Order: sequence, then structure tokens, then C-alpha cells
Amino acid sequence: MRISVVGATGRIGATLTRTLLGAGHQVRALSRGGPGLDALVEAGAEPFLGSFDTGAGDLGGFFQDADAAFLMVKTDWSNIHGHYPAVAQRFVDALRNSPVRLAVSLTAMGSEVSGSTGHFESFYTLDRTLNQLDAIDLVHLRAGWFMENMLFFTDAVARHGRIGWSLDPGVTLPWVATQDIAGLAARELTDPAGGHHVIREVGSEDLTMPEVAAIIGREIGRPVEYRLVDRTRKDVEATYLERFGTAETWLDDSQTLDALNDRRVRFHGSRSPLPTRMESFIKDVWKPAYLRSVAGTQATETFHTWCSRD
Repeated sequence: MRISVVGATGRIGATLTRTLLGAGHQVRALSRGGPGLDALVEAGAEPFLGSFDTGAGDLGGFFQDADAAFLMVKTDWSNIHGHYPAVAQRFVDALRNSPVRLAVSLTAMGSEVSGSTGHFESFYTLDRTLNQLDAIDLVHLRAGWFMENMLFFTDAVARHGRIGWSLDPGVTLPWVATQDIAGLAARELTDPAGGHHVIREVGSEDLTMPEVAAIIGREIGRPVEYRLVDRTRKDVEATYLERFGTAETWLDDSQTLDALNDRRVRFHGSRSPLPTRMESFIKDVWKPAYLRSVAGTQATETFHTWCSRD
């Protein structure tokens, strides 16, 4: 097959591209250029310079001669709710006149929920815009919470032995490793199960934050506490706005956590089993980053470390 991969040099896209090349497929790799793209070209990918995130390049030509495509949006945290609709429409415009008849799109849990759901609201828009493509079989990979997001807490655990966050301790998240998303995307692109607009809920296992903290504690050999941070406290909000972020990002993060805590955003169906479990992720990926935090010089304080202080 001839497959066009958006975001080919990113964490998911690079793994996907190499997986497809290893299986004997032709891959056209979209990137703005640089060493990451050079490495993929050396592995056999066809380079294509451009970006759906910025609109740069001959995007109308990227999907020409392709049988299938992988789509993903690189989040623009400075303009999250304006960015996703613009990129989604660029996808539709480029795909509508292309020979592509199968596309796999990376979306997220909560993309079926309308309303003010923070980060998840953008995926609601993405899915509905792409569903305009009536002539294409479209697979929405509705990913859970990335295990890699736990890397934000390495400094907090190294300095304070604690994780401070605002997810209710009784709420389970469906966790997934990005390498597993790439593997599932490769299977959907090359051996599709069929169907016009298909939803795949992608998560390895459901865990609460105290359960994740306990896994970390066992791996590093010291107790790790999970602290619930009350975002309705005015002093917490004031500190965030003064030192760490904007009113827009505060609102977006608050709506995201509210949507998770009140269970408006959650998974509903069955999921395919995935290889990476949280224990192995913490051992192989998180712990080395934590050890670098322990050995390094005093890092700049973040909102995560501030929330985890004594």
C-alpha cells in the first residue's frame, strides 16, 4: 500500500512510519524538515515538506497517489480551540479530491461530547469536520490519557515525593502509551475491519491517580502521595495566573478536569488489548526521567511542582 502520514516525525508518527516501512509499505512522510525527516528518508520514506498545522506547502498534493492516510493535529496550546477547526478543514479540502479511500484519524476520549469540556472540545470539532468525507472510510482512534503525561510529574516526585493534581482520586482514567497508538494505527491502515465511520476506543488499562502513585512508589522504592488540588480555591487560581499561565489556559484546564471528574468524558465500549501496561511504562520510560530529575540541578518551578510542595 501507499500511505501518507501526517506528523511523520512526531512521537506517534515516526513509530508508525517505521512500522509501515518495515512491513513493506510505501510511506509519504509529511514534515517541516530536519533531522527527524532525514532519518525517515534514510529508512525508506518519501519526504514531503509542509504542515497542515500552519497551512504551509502543497497540501493538496500530499494525498495524491495514496491508498490510505494517517491524520493527527499537533496541539497549539496558545490557540487550541481555533487551531483544530482550521486544521480539520485543511484535511477535508486536501482529501476530498484525492484517491484516498481509508483514513485513520487520531482523536481523543470525549470527542462525542458537545459543550465546554476543555481540551476534549477540540476533538468534538475535529471528528465532525472529518465526517464530511462521505466517500472515505474513516477510523477515529479515540485515545485515552497518554501515559507520557506522567512525565510532567517527575520533578514533583523527585523534590517532594508527591503528585499534586486536580483529578478526583476516585476517578479512573483509561491510560495508553503512544507507541501502542502507533501500532494500532498501523493495523487499522493495513488490515481494516471495514465500516464507513468507525470509532475505536484506545486505552490500555483504567487506573486512578492514587493507583498510579502507588506503582511509582513501588518502582522507585519510596512512598509517593497523591494530593487532590482544589481548583476552586482562589489562592490556587491566583498563584497560577501570577506565575504559571493565562486565564485562558486556566479555564481550559479547569473545564478539562471538570469533564473528567463528573464523568461526562469517559469511555463507553470495549477496547482491544494493548501491550504496554503502566508498570512497564513507569519502569522503562518514567523512572529514567525521574532519576535525571533527582541527579539534576534545581529545576525551574512549574505549577505541578508548586501543587506538590509540603
